[in-house]
Amino acid sequence: MSQARHVGKVVLTVPGGWEPEGTVLVTGGTGALGALTARHLAARGCRSLLLLSRSGPDAPGAADLAADLRAAGAEAEIVACDITDPEALAGTVRGRRISSVFHVAGVLDDGVATALTPDRVAPVLAAKVTAARHLHELLPDLEEFVLYSSVSATLGTPGQGNYAAANAYLDALARHRHVRGLPALSLAWGPWDVGAGMTGVLSDGDRERAARSGLPPTTAEEGTALLDAALAGADPAVLPGAVDVAGFTGRPEVPHLLRGLVRGPRRAAAARAGETGFADQVRALQADERARVLLERVRAEAAAVLGFAAADAVERDRPFKDLGFDSLTAVELRNRLGAVTGVRLPATLVFDHPTPEALAERLGTELVPPARGTADALLAGLDELEAAPHELSASDRSLLRVRLSALLARLADDHTGQDADDDEGQDADLRAATEEDIFALIDSELETP
Repeated sequence: MSQARHVGKVVLTVPGGWEPEGTVLVTGGTGALGALTARHLAARGCRSLLLLSRSGPDAPGAADLAADLRAAGAEAEIVACDITDPEALAGTVRGRRISSVFHVAGVLDDGVATALTPDRVAPVLAAKVTAARHLHELLPDLEEFVLYSSVSATLGTPGQGNYAAANAYLDALARHRHVRGLPALSLAWGPWDVGAGMTGVLSDGDRERAARSGLPPTTAEEGTALLDAALAGADPAVLPGAVDVAGFTGRPEVPHLLRGLVRGPRRAAAARAGETGFADQVRALQADERARVLLERVRAEAAAVLGFAAADAVERDRPFKDLGFDSLTAVELRNRLGAVTGVRLPATLVFDHPTPEALAERLGTELVPPARGTADALLAGLDELEAAPHELSASDRSLLRVRLSALLARLADDHTGQDADDDEGQDADLRAATEEDIFALIDSELETP
C-alpha cells in the first residue's frame, strides 16, 4: 500500500471489541462448552459475564469457573435459570445492559428416527429453539448474537434427527436476523473433545470413529481460534472445524454440501445397486458355512465400530447393548453391513436383532430368502385378491364368490378318506347347477350384500 502497488480498494476488517458497560450473556454457561467460551471471552477482554444454567451456582465446577474468570479480570455472575421459560428468562435479564449473547445450551437425546417420540423431541427443541426465540425477542438491541449450532443440521449425523432439526432452526434464525440488519452468527460445530459436556469424555475408540466419520473432534485450542475467526467474518452461518473428505468417500450417501468434493460409490449398470463380491460368495455357500461366515463378518464389523482390536472381543450371543452400542454406533454398524452385503437394511437393525447371532441370521435370510412352500404361494395369491376387490366389476365379484364358496365347502370336508371321485362329483354338481342353485349356495355360505 505504501508503494501504491495494490489493485482496487483495500478493505480492513477490525475485530469487534466489548462495550465496557455491557454484559455478555452465555446460556449453558456452566457446561463444558459454556465454561470454555466464558474463559475465552474473558481472555479477549470481556469484563462482565452473566452465565445461565439450570443448576446455576450449584453446578459442578461453578465456583472454580467464577474464580478463574475473576482472575482473568472479569466479573461473572452465575444464575440458575430455565431459559425455555420466557418469564424466568425475562426476569433474569431485566435491569441488565446485555450487549452480547452466546447461546451455547443444548440437550442431546440421540436415537434412530423410528424411536423419536414427542417426549424425546420436545426437550431437544426447547433447549435450542425455544430459548433462542426468547432471546431474539427479549433482547433486540445487541452487538452480538452468537448461536452454537451443530453440523448435524448441515451434513447430517446418524441418530440425531431431533438435534439436527433444532440446530437447523438456529441456522435459519441467524439468516433471518442477518437480512434484517441485526447481528447474528450461527456456528455449526462438529464434535468437541473437551473432556466433558454433551459429548462426554472421548475414548480412543470414540476419536477413531469420529475420524472415520469425516468429522474429527475439535479441541479447545482449535475451537477458540475458530470462534475468533468466525466472529471477525461477515457470514451469518458458518461451519467451523475440520472436514476429512476421505472419511466420506465411498459412502452410499454423500452429504449434498460435499458432493462436489467427494466421489460417491460406483454402481455398475448390469448389477443390482450395492451388490458386492462378498454377497455373491455368501450366496454360493452351503447353509451351515454361510451362517458361520456371516456371523464372523458381523463380529468383525462390530469390533471395528467399537474400536476393538479383534472380532474375538465380540461374543456371538452377547447383546449389542451390553457390548457398548448406542444409537449412533448401531447406525454405523448398519451402514457398514449394508455396504458389505449390498442389502438395504433398516436403521433399527441392531435393536430388532440384539445379538451377533440374530443379526447374522437376518442377513442370511436377506441374501438367500427361504424357498416358499405351496401354502405360502396360495396365501400370497389370497393377499392379492384381498387387496383387489374395489378394482373388480360386479360380474367378476359374483364369479369369485361362487368359486370361493365352492372352495370353502370342499376345504371344510374331511379329505383324509375322500375319494377323487367325490371331488369330481362335486365339480359336476357345481357345473350342472342353475343360477338359482348357485345364488342359494352363496346365500347359505356368505352374507347377502
